[in-house]
Amino acid sequence: MRATVNVWDPCVRIFHWSLVASFAVAWLSADKIKDLHEWAGYAAAALITFRLAIGFAGSRYARFTQFIRGPRETLSYTGDVIFNREARYLGHNPLGALMVVALLASTVLVAGTGWLQTTDAFWGIEWIEEAHEMLANVMLALVALHVGGVVLGSFRHGENLVRAMITGRKPAPEPGDVA
Repeated sequence: MRATVNVWDPCVRIFHWSLVASFAVAWLSADKIKDLHEWAGYAAAALITFRLAIGFAGSRYARFTQFIRGPRETLSYTGDVIFNREARYLGHNPLGALMVVALLASTVLVAGTGWLQTTDAFWGIEWIEEAHEMLANVMLALVALHVGGVVLGSFRHGENLVRAMITGRKPAPEPGDVA
C-alpha cells in the first residue's frame, strides 16, 4: 500500500464541502424557498470570507502563495494535460488553482448580485436579477468543469481526489511530483 501524507487540513475540507452544500441548497431553492435561498447565499459569502483568510494565513497547501501560478506556467501545464504528460501536484495543480480562483470570484459575484436584490436601491431591477441568474449558471458550468478536472486528475495520477478532500490525505510524493 502506498504511503500517504496530510495535504488538506480540516479548515480547507470543511470550507469545501460547506460551499458545495450552500451552493446546492441555493441552486435547488431558487424561485422556490426565498428565505432558504437567501440564507444559503449568505452562508456562501461568509465561507468565501473564511477561505480568503485561510488563503493568506492557513496551512501550507491552503495558502494562495503555494498554488497560484502565473499565466505562463498555467498555459504550459494546460499543454501538458492535452498531451497527457502533466506532472502530479501534491496540492492544487495550475489548472486547479485557476479553478479555485474562478469559483471564489464567481461565488462573490453571485452572492453580491443576490444581496443587491435585497436592497432598496436595487430591488426589482431587472438587469441585477438577470446578472445574478447568469452568474449562477456560469458557476454551475465551473462546478461541472471542476468535477471533470477532479475525475481526470484522479484517473491520470491514480489517486482518489474526492477521498483526499474528505480525509485530507493524498499518496506521498514520488520522484517527478510537485510538492
